[in-house]
Amino acid sequence: MSNQSNAASRVEGAPFSMKAIMGPMMAIVVGMIMVILDSTVMNIAVPVLMHDFGTTVNTMQWSITAYTLALSAVIPLAGWLTDRFGAKQIFLITIFLFTAGSLLCSFAATPEQLIVYRIIQGIGGGMVQPIGMAIIFKLAPPNKQGAVMGMLGIPMMLGPALGPVLGGYLLEYATWHWIFLINLPIGIIAILVGLKFLPRVERKTVPALDFWGMLLAPIAFATLSYAVSEGGKDWGSKNTIVSLIVGIVALLLFIIVELRHRQPLLELRVFKSWDFTLGIVTSWLSTMALFGSFLFVPMYMQQVFHYAPLKTGFMILPQVAMTGLFMPFGGKLFDKFGARAVSVVGIALISAGMFYMSQIQADSGAGYVITATMIMGAGMGLSMMPVNTHILKVAPRHLVGRVTPLTSAAQQVVVSFAVAGLASYMSTRVVDHMAANKGDAAVSLVSAFGDTFFIAGCIGAAGALLALLLRKPKVAEDAEASDQAQAPVMMGH
Repeated sequence: MSNQSNAASRVEGAPFSMKAIMGPMMAIVVGMIMVILDSTVMNIAVPVLMHDFGTTVNTMQWSITAYTLALSAVIPLAGWLTDRFGAKQIFLITIFLFTAGSLLCSFAATPEQLIVYRIIQGIGGGMVQPIGMAIIFKLAPPNKQGAVMGMLGIPMMLGPALGPVLGGYLLEYATWHWIFLINLPIGIIAILVGLKFLPRVERKTVPALDFWGMLLAPIAFATLSYAVSEGGKDWGSKNTIVSLIVGIVALLLFIIVELRHRQPLLELRVFKSWDFTLGIVTSWLSTMALFGSFLFVPMYMQQVFHYAPLKTGFMILPQVAMTGLFMPFGGKLFDKFGARAVSVVGIALISAGMFYMSQIQADSGAGYVITATMIMGAGMGLSMMPVNTHILKVAPRHLVGRVTPLTSAAQQVVVSFAVAGLASYMSTRVVDHMAANKGDAAVSLVSAFGDTFFIAGCIGAAGALLALLLRKPKVAEDAEASDQAQAPVMMGH
């Protein structure tokens, strides 16, 4: 059956078939995996890049920071660009930019060149996830959105976990150039599949671009991200303080401009909905704990167990397996019971894994860590996509394309603050434990990790408590808007 036939059957009310959206799903999943993998692979490549380029960690760290800044800056533009030029066209352009940036990175001869090429990657990569999620959400019928979004969530979980394995393998058995070159065939496949299967979404009539929003949003998100990056080293430094002040002022001005604009770059009015605000804050808290595990568990394995990056990556695979196993269940339970019950259980499991890790001792073996990560993996699989889908469902249907860039941009900033804050807290606790343990570095490091895992667990527990307040969306109230939003997506395949 052709794409047009599938569309027609949907319009006529025929039963939904998961097979009908597997083409678009495949294009978006491949693109998302490429972007997410690249972000995690770079973290273990910095020492090798420093050696090959003969430069310092402060200089090479900008290859990550510049990418993050570009990523944060372009996310708010996703909504306006997709309305103006069409989701399919912009999605394919972003994949092309990311792939081209990857190719350029592989040929970089100096740190400065690599930093510039990473910015090109970030400009493309920043819009892949929000645009892809909006496309798939609109393609799925209301009673199947949890299951469909659960499938889409798999690459979002596989990327951060498999990145260290892939990066470690390429760095050990090839050269650093291949951590970028590997994106070339993946990007080409994503573009070809997208050209064939992605639906042609009808372009919307949009007003002139929200100029002040476009100017203030990148300034706010980029400077806040930079402040957090610098704050991880020294919160009292001039760079950190100035960037933080500029970022906060720009953010406040951005909020004022967006609330007064008829067609804003980011639709902040959606925060007037208590259900939406509750859902997104719950998502922020669970994400803070989630990324705590991604950052500090591998760090623990390398600094305490002295594992190589490749072995560390393999040690995380049980967590990935549990996430992949429980994610489909999370989607189905969401469709049946709503977000509250499954989110509470899932986020509570993430917290339980963190609290279990907080009790770790110097003589605790690898099995202890694997058990904790498997508990967290199950929690991630159950909770992540139900919370994200709930946020999309409680937002007005016709604003879904604007909500995904909003949530993605906010998440970048929230995660940055969480990671920097936890890292700073851990550094402080290392110093404190060194004084208490008379300079015993090994014991002090384990104790500091335990304290950090405890704080991450508390953050997750707060998210689980907040999830108790989530209410099932009243889809019927927005049925007309839902139909209007679906029709343009389904037409013109």
